[in-house]
Amino acid sequence: MKVAILAGGVGSRLSEETQLKPKPMVEIGARPILWHIMKHYSYYGHNEFAIALGYKGEYIKKYFADYCALEGNITVRLGDRSIEKHGGSTPDWNIELIDTGNATLTGGRIKRLAPYLGNDTFMLTWGDGVSNIDLNDLLKFHRSHGKLLTVSAVRPPARFGHMQFDGDKVLEFSEKPQTAEGWINGAFFVAEPEVFNYIDGDQTQWEHEPMEKLAKIGQIMAYRHEGFWQCMDTLRDKVLLESLWQEGAAPWKIW
Repeated sequence: MKVAILAGGVGSRLSEETQLKPKPMVEIGARPILWHIMKHYSYYGHNEFAIALGYKGEYIKKYFADYCALEGNITVRLGDRSIEKHGGSTPDWNIELIDTGNATLTGGRIKRLAPYLGNDTFMLTWGDGVSNIDLNDLLKFHRSHGKLLTVSAVRPPARFGHMQFDGDKVLEFSEKPQTAEGWINGAFFVAEPEVFNYIDGDQTQWEHEPMEKLAKIGQIMAYRHEGFWQCMDTLRDKVLLESLWQEGAAPWKIW
């Protein structure tokens, strides 16, 4: 199954990193977060990617163009200008890198990927969030209900520590747990190609008109994921993800 990934946003809230590179190329454990997301999909057997580029898209093109040469060891023969790779391993991924415009909104980026996704069910996510969501179970749920779109619903992590009281006595303290109330869009979607009909053009934001219309006509179902989910919107988020990786406690590392 093909996987569409939106990787064209500016990432202004992470400007400490994104002045020089697009947000999906900000590194966690010396690898771009985009790589982590693709490894997650690949673990479940999804190795066909269509990536929507925008802001500093050339950075992502160069990364994948150089990927094989940078993995493992190489021998360079300057006389005949040949390069021989040996050692290391590279994933069996097929990657379409599509320029979708710097100013194009999320819906427009998705629609521009339509020619590369075919006329079949596809998966869709953003290039800035990781999770340990079971993609097999997500796909099974999507196929069970027959609607046009499945959205993953997640509980966001709390920004502050949580306390429970008995009067003034603290009965329980949890440092920044997943919130116990409320669900938000976790941006791991499964979609039917008919969803493209609900996107007008480049200035359409996916989370507004298309999803609002689909919800109104009863064509969205929510897959509730109780496990780990974390987006990387700010430097604080980046530091958190990096610390989890360095501690060997990254919940999204399922491969």
